[in-house]
Amino acid sequence: MITDRLIKSIQDMGAPIVVGLDPRLDQIPEYIKNAHFAEHGRTPQAVAEIFFAFNKKIIDAIHDIVPAVKPQIAMYEQFGGAGLECYFRTIEYAQAKRMFVIGDVKRSDIASTAEAYSEAHLGRLSIDGESREVKTANFITLSPYMGYDNIEPYLENVRKYDKGLFVLVKTSNKSSRDIQDVMMADGKPLYTHVGALVSEWGKPLIGETGYSAIGAVVGATHPEEALALRKALPHTFFLVPGYGAQGGSGKDLAGLWDGDKYGAIVNSSRGITGAYLSKDFKGGERHFDNAAREAALAMKDDLRAFM
Repeated sequence: MITDRLIKSIQDMGAPIVVGLDPRLDQIPEYIKNAHFAEHGRTPQAVAEIFFAFNKKIIDAIHDIVPAVKPQIAMYEQFGGAGLECYFRTIEYAQAKRMFVIGDVKRSDIASTAEAYSEAHLGRLSIDGESREVKTANFITLSPYMGYDNIEPYLENVRKYDKGLFVLVKTSNKSSRDIQDVMMADGKPLYTHVGALVSEWGKPLIGETGYSAIGAVVGATHPEEALALRKALPHTFFLVPGYGAQGGSGKDLAGLWDGDKYGAIVNSSRGITGAYLSKDFKGGERHFDNAAREAALAMKDDLRAFM
């Protein structure tokens, strides 16, 4: 089961960390941008090459200390076909380094549309009856607003190809309370009902570690809610955004962990990939990968201090 293998990698490295690969041109070293702009001009192809060169250096720097990366597809698809090609090239490169990849795609639809999303992001390419393997993410994120019809079309590929899902339950953004905290007739907030549904959907896919291939996205910026969900959902593995730049810390996550199985993986994006921009880093932009490694090790220490 995919979650069992992810947990084993987390245990081996002692690092329940996923690094978000959300590249932005204004956060990428000038020497990388200049080289590819000189070759391709200021074009989508140039941006794709810039992003891929940046991602490769980050992956090379952290693959032996961090088990997973999480590319956010919007950062890539805004640059059209070249950007999407970079997204999938990044997946392939990270997996070649034996890293897990969480594709942050947040898809939400039903029926044939969801089936098409599932094939694109979890499955295989099928053309006129012929199937071809494409490197797709190990996990993807989904929005559950449309109910089980939204989730069910992904489950065949989850089972067939040993993939996983992370379903939005309690997200890290401030305005999540506008919908997720709305009180229901039984006096409980909506996110608790969504969490219960995710747990129910995941029961047939529980692995040897006791965690399901269907996990939940639960933000570090809401520590009390996260702890309540941890107690209510003992078989649901958490993807935890909101650490670092969004304000979450290791202290906020104290009590979230399940012994040596951890039970969660915590995301940091800018705090690691943009660490070279910190006034405390003296190595310069050409050593941005060293800064990323140092930041990942510091995050590991921070998390483990409160486990």
